[in-house]
Formats: sequence, structure tokens, C-alpha cells
Amino acid sequence: MPFARLATATTPTCHIGLGLAAVGRPGYINLGRETDLGENRGVDEMRRRTHDLLDAAYAQGVRYFDAARSYGRSEEFLADWLNANPGKNDVVIGSKWGYTYTAGWTTDAEQHEVKDHTVQTYERQRRETAELLGDRLDLYQIHSVTPDSPALTDKELQAKLAEAAGHGITIGFSTSGPAQADAIRAALAVTVDGEPLFRTVQSTYNALETSAGPALAEAHDAGLTVIVKEGMANGRLADPYAPEAVKAVAEEVNLGCDAVALALVLREPWAGVVLSGAATAGQLASNLHAAVVDLDEGRLSRLATLVEEPRTYWEQRGQLPWH
Repeated sequence: MPFARLATATTPTCHIGLGLAAVGRPGYINLGRETDLGENRGVDEMRRRTHDLLDAAYAQGVRYFDAARSYGRSEEFLADWLNANPGKNDVVIGSKWGYTYTAGWTTDAEQHEVKDHTVQTYERQRRETAELLGDRLDLYQIHSVTPDSPALTDKELQAKLAEAAGHGITIGFSTSGPAQADAIRAALAVTVDGEPLFRTVQSTYNALETSAGPALAEAHDAGLTVIVKEGMANGRLADPYAPEAVKAVAEEVNLGCDAVALALVLREPWAGVVLSGAATAGQLASNLHAAVVDLDEGRLSRLATLVEEPRTYWEQRGQLPWH
């Protein structure tokens, strides 16, 4: 399958992918967006920013790009870039369905996205994704599966996902919330005609939220490619918001807090691709230094003290404002 080649990449930067959540729409919950993006967040400006990021990422060895139907115009911006760069056939493209973007290109909407894992939403969003990305789509994931998601029990939906897999699209799922481990294990048990349905899992894992780790290791052992999102906890692990322990390690290794945070994830043997959520080319370059961060046992011990109880972590995440 096309996606599998990333799991065996030998270039360190190929283990870092670029997620487009922060640049596909004007509002998001990452800290520091006022500084990162400024006030000009019109469609054309965000398209240019996205293309600049994709150019910088590709030039530095990044080969996985991650979008979603709910990331505003991320699929559109990515499709434009792919069409303008027909020779870049070595990139792997993933997207997600299950949330509908409802903010209308504003930062102060009452509701920015609506979750729905029904067959009807899948069919609509699959058509929308196909209109933009066509046969460039390699991976299609269910967005934010939780243990009670109907996607884990809806046989009609699962059959349609298996049909897409039969046409060469890798099928995966992402998770969110304090019960990520339960969702991962439930998804691993989903089969269609005796075959596992899911080939990838994308979950939140970082210095503050490590609860999905054992289940992600199980998924890796079962043959799934593991993609890690929110490695910097929506900016909580980046300058200037990072805890003192992260800042101290960053000073010791003479690199950014963001590189330290991502390095902690990259060292996990089950981590196939770790996503950068950079909003600027400078942030991306700093993120990519994660591959050379030296985390010795002493530094790892200090970073281990940062782990939060999952429910506390997710409650705080839910309170982050849409900037």
C-alpha cells in the first residue's frame, strides 16, 4: 500500500509529517496563533501560507501531508499544491472524514465543527474529498473515534470502508479524549470478512498525555502504522508556554522546546510518523531538529514528571480558545 513506505523510511525527517489543521482555516486552538498568523487570515493569504509550508516541508524531506474535511480548506489548498507540483509523486496524502467544518471562515463562530460518523456523512465527505484530491488520496481516516463511536459497530459503514480499501485506499482512524486506549483496542477488533479493517491509527501522545502509549504499541505489533498528533499539546509544550522542565532540557541541547517535545515522541519504537503542526516555515524547521535531540536518561526522567491524568489533560484542552 502507498502509505506503508513511510514506515520504512530511512531519512530521519521522513518520520515527521506535516499536519494542516493550523493553516487550513483561520481559527484553531493552538496557542500563539495571533503571533504566528497575524490579522491577515483571508483565504488567499492562508493558501499562500500553506503552499509555502508544503514547499519548505518537501525541500527538507517531509513526505507525509495530513488534512481533513473539517480543517477548513486544507484539502483544497493541498490539492492546489499537488496540481502545481505534478512531479512530486513521492508524497503520501492522508485526510479524514467525520467532522464538518461549520465556522464559515471566521474565528469567533459559536461552533467550528460538527461530528457525525454516519454512513451518510461518510458518503458525502468521501465525494467531497475525491473532487479535490482524486487518486492522490492514499489514506482516509475516521476522525476522532471514541469508544462509543458508531463507526466501531456500524456494519454498513464498515463494508463501505472496506470497499474503498479494495480500491487501493488505506483505511485508518484517529482518536481523541481520555479513553483513547479503549478506542484503539476496540478498533483493532473490527474486521470485515475476517480481515482487519484498519491499517493506521492516529492518536494524541505527548509529554503531558501518554495514556495511549501501551495501546499504540499493541496497534504497532498488530501491523498498523502509528501516526502521532498533537506532539506539542496544541502549543503547551512550545515556547513560551512550555513547562520549566522542557525549557531546561531545550537550553541544555541548544534547541527549541518544540524539538524537545517532538523528540520525546520520535524515540518511541511504535511511532511511525510524528506530525508537525507548524504554522510557519520557521516553526517547521525548528520542529525538524527533533531528529537530533539527545535525550539521555536524566533528561527523560525530568520530562516524565510532566505527565498529567488523562481527564485533566483533555478538560484543559477543551478549554483552549479558538484563536
